Amino acid sequence: MMDELELLKRDWQKKDVAHPKLTYDEIYKMLWKKSSSIVKWIFVISILEFVLPHLLYLLPSTKNNIDLFGTTGFDNYFIGFSVFYYAVVCYFIYQFYRRYKEISALDNAKHLMSKILKTRRTVKYYIIFSLTMVLIMIAMFMLGIYLNNDFSALITNMSTDVKNINPSEIKRTLIITIGIFGLIMVALMGVVYFLLYGLLLRKLNKNYAELKKLEI
Repeated sequence: MMDELELLKRDWQKKDVAHPKLTYDEIYKMLWKKSSSIVKWIFVISILEFVLPHLLYLLPSTKNNIDLFGTTGFDNYFIGFSVFYYAVVCYFIYQFYRRYKEISALDNAKHLMSKILKTRRTVKYYIIFSLTMVLIMIAMFMLGIYLNNDFSALITNMSTDVKNINPSEIKRTLIITIGIFGLIMVALMGVVYFLLYGLLLRKLNKNYAELKKLEI
């Protein structure tokens, strides 16, 4: 559906249609409100993205997987990794909130354009950071399994179906499976980021282009 600004721009091009001309301030306010709403949605989505996955911890299967990760011998590193990850994610969420509050209080197009550029960079860095952290966590899990000689025995004891299989074969198969699953998960996350944040950033880029024209 064509938004309000596009409809007005199309009507302006019709010479025979009498429409009141919008002033610079009126056009700016429309772009300002749209930009503020977009950044607000970026802030809300980042919070939901942080909160919703943690609800999975309530599932018994998720708890078992976390306990299994501890058997790799990387549990202490994982704690430090988690603290670092949460701290950085909270920092990004705060930055999104800060951008939203800043844009909501702006009074001219030049400052709005500057904040839009900063928001775009923040979202870009957030996406890169999130995907990189997932890759690092998967790599830690794979390395932990590879280095832990007791891990194969643990897997064998968990299931009677694998008692007659070579433990090294179990370990190799598990590492390959985790690697493939991890790459698929990162790819899916990239698609989700593209659909959610990418759509919002395209709208924000469009507003930036309109503001640039307005300034010229």
